[in-house]
Amino acid sequence: MSKKPTAGPALHKVIMVGSGGVGKSALTLQFMYDEFVEDYEPTKADSYRKKVVLDGEEVQIDILDTAGQEDYAAIRDNYFRSGEGFLCVFSITEDDSFQATQEFREQILRVKNDENIPFLLVGNKCDLNDKRKVPLAECQ
Repeated sequence: MSKKPTAGPALHKVIMVGSGGVGKSALTLQFMYDEFVEDYEPTKADSYRKKVVLDGEEVQIDILDTAGQEDYAAIRDNYFRSGEGFLCVFSITEDDSFQATQEFREQILRVKNDENIPFLLVGNKCDLNDKRKVPLAECQ
């Protein structure tokens, strides 16, 4: 009697997007390894995979931490095509990074051609509230 190969946990691909220096990598590494990284090194694109329990089922989350710098804008479409969900990160200390989230959203919608794609807006660096440039009311 032959055994059927067992399928592994479902895989969900999440793409981290946002301007450079807003903390996409710091959030990703905090989630992956439960550690905060203070040193900023610009990312080109890093991929991470972690098993988690979602709705009582074990699944794998594949996180693509993308480059926020404008130099990499041309390759973003390729990343966006593969994403099932998006975390769009901005820094509460940089209004420009918040304004850029609209552009990221529009680019994702254009590439995915799906208004219902999961998209979370994440205000980061809340520990620097005394340097806040993006009003809370504007983010909600």
